[in-house]
Amino acid sequence: MFIVSDTSPISNLAKVGQLHLMFQLYGKVLIPNAVHEELLDPRAGETVIIAVQLADWLEVRSVQNQELVNALRTRINIGEAEAIALAVEVQATRLIIDERLGRQAAKDFKVKITGVLGLLLLAKRRQKILAIKPIMDNLIDRANFRISPQLYADVLQSAHE
Repeated sequence: MFIVSDTSPISNLAKVGQLHLMFQLYGKVLIPNAVHEELLDPRAGETVIIAVQLADWLEVRSVQNQELVNALRTRINIGEAEAIALAVEVQATRLIIDERLGRQAAKDFKVKITGVLGLLLLAKRRQKILAIKPIMDNLIDRANFRISPQLYADVLQSAHE
């Protein structure tokens, strides 16, 4: 089982002190070089950089299929393109990605996806967290995570909160 992640799910979870959930749910998580570089960029912020440096369960992998990366780059950023290409290469069980265009591109390649909210729902089902609402609120307040009022309500309903 291979799990691959894009930049924003790791960054957003790190900003709200919940990055450990990714490890608790999936164990080792693969990230491509571009995602690793984005996460360690000073613009990511000290909280994210330190969390990533301490996350020894994140494994950086080089993407072999640069043709696919280049083709994807016409639609999405380099981190998303490499994450999707890596997920295709390793036949990942799941790609953790939040951006709409990236999610659509992943679906075009039949890659199974989830995002931060799906990860939180799984964490609640597996009793890794008691409630999703405070984490979603922190994501909105501290990570500038965008979520529509309808999706917010839907997630809480799915979580029975």
